[in-house]
Amino acid sequence: MRDLDDQEKSVITIKLPSMIAPQRIDRYLASHSDLDLTRSRIQKLFENGLITVDGKVASKKYKVSGGEIIRLDIPPLPRMDLEGEPISLDFVYEDDHLVVVNKPPGMVTHPAAGNYSGTLVNALIYHLGRLPSTGPHDRPGIVHRLDKNTSGLLVVARTDETLRALQKAVHDRSVTRTYLALVCGHMKNEKGTIDLPIGRSLRDRTRMSVTSRKSRNAVTEYRLLDRYRSYDLLEVNLQTGRTHQIRVHLSHLGHPVFGDPDYGGRQKWHRGIFAPERILAGKLLEKMKRQALHATRLKFDHPVTGAVIDVSVDPPEDFRELLNLLDKEGR
Repeated sequence: MRDLDDQEKSVITIKLPSMIAPQRIDRYLASHSDLDLTRSRIQKLFENGLITVDGKVASKKYKVSGGEIIRLDIPPLPRMDLEGEPISLDFVYEDDHLVVVNKPPGMVTHPAAGNYSGTLVNALIYHLGRLPSTGPHDRPGIVHRLDKNTSGLLVVARTDETLRALQKAVHDRSVTRTYLALVCGHMKNEKGTIDLPIGRSLRDRTRMSVTSRKSRNAVTEYRLLDRYRSYDLLEVNLQTGRTHQIRVHLSHLGHPVFGDPDYGGRQKWHRGIFAPERILAGKLLEKMKRQALHATRLKFDHPVTGAVIDVSVDPPEDFRELLNLLDKEGR
């Protein structure tokens, strides 16, 4: 299934498995992990008669039961004019083909619903001018993303050729992406590989979960760097790049990333620890208003020159203060 393009109508055809649990078609489409459409856009398609089942226009209340062929005729989205904004950026590496940026926490990577300005893309356009047109128009040059409240390194392409080459390198797992993560509790093993599929959560469509339903393979490697009384500091390497992958995998193991409000690392996990540790946890949570996750290193072969690009950055101030407090009171 290809990405939707804002320049032409897209047609997506889905052949349902021969046997599935009967369910409303709108709910089935909303849970389809490879279908890059919002729930509201799916509803618009139904309203305009642009979804058919076996050649007949379907109501959103139609119940699929297996074996049907669903076709979605998706009209182009109106182009969103992206404007440059004078936002300061920390360029760790820069040449005519690509840049590596140290994204601060709290900055959204690219425009999306509710965040049409103040994003990394808006800042990049201001500083760099033209960015690649290949791919979704709201993500020019973006090779891979970081969550809003994850800090650290991103590589951004400055030409279409570089973008395609870097995206292929990420897909081929030839880009090293290393993170620092403070997790709640102690990992069973000091190093390991988490190989569990990730898909949309059935309970909350804005979150991801480990599931075999409409999922994609996801592989995360980790090793222990330091251990505190109630927390572990990990070095984490991504082999794949699924949405919220590190946060979902570690939470699934019972060790959510510290401070993560979506996957149990803020209040939920801390309710189960002893009272003295809860006092320290309160101090730590006051220091860290987000998940303690930082993309600390990027290593890859330059797609044009062939040189090895290997850059690292320390975590930002809030993460450093968190670790300093743990060194003083959390041993």
